[in-house]
Amino acid sequence: MAFKTDIEIAREAKKKPIMEIGAKLGIPAEHLLPYGHDKAKVSQEFIKSLAGRPDGKLILVTAINPTPAGEGKTTTTVGLGDGLNRIGKKAVVCIREASLGPNFGMKGGAAGGGYSQVVPMEEMNLHFTGDFHAITSAHNLLSAMIDNHIYWGNSLEIDARRIVWRRVMDMNDRALRDIVVNLGGVSNGFPRQTGFDITVASEVMAILCLSNDLEDLEKRLGDIVVAYTRAKTPIYARDIKADGAMTVLLKDAMQPNIVQTLENNPAFVHGGPFANIAHGCNSVIATKTALKLGEYVVTEAGFGADLGAEKFFDIKCRKAGLKPSAAVIVATVRAMKMNGGVAKADLGAENVDAVKKGCPNLGRHIGNVKGFGVPVVVAINHFFSDTDAEIAAVKAYVAEQGAEAILCKHWALGSEGIEELAHKVVQMAESGAANFAPLYPDDMPLFQKLETIAKRIYHADAVIADKSIRDQLRVWEAAGYGHLPICVAKTQYSFTTDPTVRGAPTGHTVPVREVRLSAGAGFVVAICGEIMTMPGLPKVPSAEVIRLNADGNVEGLF
Repeated sequence: MAFKTDIEIAREAKKKPIMEIGAKLGIPAEHLLPYGHDKAKVSQEFIKSLAGRPDGKLILVTAINPTPAGEGKTTTTVGLGDGLNRIGKKAVVCIREASLGPNFGMKGGAAGGGYSQVVPMEEMNLHFTGDFHAITSAHNLLSAMIDNHIYWGNSLEIDARRIVWRRVMDMNDRALRDIVVNLGGVSNGFPRQTGFDITVASEVMAILCLSNDLEDLEKRLGDIVVAYTRAKTPIYARDIKADGAMTVLLKDAMQPNIVQTLENNPAFVHGGPFANIAHGCNSVIATKTALKLGEYVVTEAGFGADLGAEKFFDIKCRKAGLKPSAAVIVATVRAMKMNGGVAKADLGAENVDAVKKGCPNLGRHIGNVKGFGVPVVVAINHFFSDTDAEIAAVKAYVAEQGAEAILCKHWALGSEGIEELAHKVVQMAESGAANFAPLYPDDMPLFQKLETIAKRIYHADAVIADKSIRDQLRVWEAAGYGHLPICVAKTQYSFTTDPTVRGAPTGHTVPVREVRLSAGAGFVVAICGEIMTMPGLPKVPSAEVIRLNADGNVEGLF
C-alpha cells in the first residue's frame, strides 16, 4: 500500500490566512503580528488583556518510553485537538518548536504526521519565526560579556576556572562539546576550557518557556548564575549587566506563535526545551494564553511520561499554577512488541505474546501518571500492520490497570479517526475527577527530591552520587535554592539510565554524574548516566537526504 509522505500531505494543505485562524479565537487582526500569510505572533498587549478570563481545561498528551518504532505523541496531540473541535469543543493545540539539530540528525520534523499535522510544516521545522536564533544570540551575548569582563580587568574577581556558563548553537556538533577559547595571545584574552551545548539545552530556552511576561523574563535572566569567585561567591548575569540586552534580543521571541492544523484549527507552537536535559514543555505564556482563549487546551510533554510528564507536573504546573484535567498516554502495538523483545525488522508479523510481554512499560506509566491525581486514558496510535488480536491484548491489559485504551486512526483519517478519544477526554475532564498534586513538596531537601523521583517514577532502589554532589546540593540549599524542583537529565529510552533496558525494570540504581543550578529557570538539573547536553550526528544523518528539488520544494525533511 502506497502512502503519501508527511511533507506531501502538508504541501497539499488548504491553509487559511492566519488572520482567520486568529479570529476563531477572538484575536483582533491588529494583535496578530504576521510572518507571511500562515503564521503570526500574538502581541503581549493582547495577552495581558485576557487576565480576567476563566481558564479552559488542560489536557496533557504523554507517552510510553520512545522506541525506534515511533509512538506518534505530537501526531496524537494534534489529532486530539482536531477531534475535540470536530465534536463541537473550542480546542487549541500547544506544542513545542523543532530544533534544527535533531531535524538534520536522526529525528526528523516535529509537527505531527499523516493527516494530523500542524502547518506550515517546512517553515516550522527550519527557521520558523526565528525564536531559536534569538535564544542562541541572547545566550552567546552573555558568554561574550563574561569573557569581555575578564579581559577588561575582571572587577568582579571571577575565577576563570569556575565559569559555569557555556556557549550554545542549534545543531548537533560533538566536536564542540569541550573546547579551549581565548587562544592567540594577550589581545584575545585568557585561555580557558569551555564548550557548547545545543540551544534547546540552554537555560535561556528554559527561562523563556517558564516566564509569564517580559518583566518576569528579565528578572529570571538576571538570576542566571554564570560563574563563581575564588571564594565561591556566585556571579549573576545581572552583575555582568547582560540581562537588559538579553531581554531586548528576546522581546519578539517571547510572543507566542500561532499557526494551524491541516483542519484549520488554531495551534500555538512556542519554545522547545529538550525533555531529557531540560523540562521538555512548550512555553507557559502560550499555554496560559490558550487556556484563556479555548475551552480545551491539548499540550504535550517530550519523550515518555517518566521524563516529560513528570517535569510537566513537577516543574511547569508547579511553577505556573496549572491544574491539568486529564492525561492521554500514547502507545503503539509495535512499541509493545519491541518492549516484548521483537526486533524492528520483525514488527510487521503478528505476535500477541510479545505484545503482552511489552505491556508492563505502558502499565508503569499509567500508574505513575495516576500518582499525580490526574485521570488517564491510553491512545493506541494505529498502524496498518496492527492485528485485531494484538489491539485486543493491549486493551485487555490496560483495563486490568484500571484505565481504558482507545484505538485512534487520526494519522490516516484526521479528526474522524480520533472522535472516540475526544469524547472520552471530555468525559474525564468534565467529571471533576482530577485532583492534581506534584510528586513532592517544595520544602523537601534537594537530594530527597531526586530520590523521590528515582524511586516513585523510575522504580529504582537508590540514587548513587559522590559526596561532592551531595555537598553541592547542600551548599545550594544554604544559599536559598532548596525550594527548587529537580530536573533529571537521563536517557529517554528506559526507566533506568541504560538506554538498552526496556520494559518496567526494578532493582536498578540511578547514578548522578553532575548537578547544575539553573537559578533563572528555577530548577536544579541532575545529569545521570551518559546523557549529553550537546548531541552528535548519527553515522548517516538526515541532512544527507535533505535538499531542494527541481520545483524549489524541500525534500527529505520527514
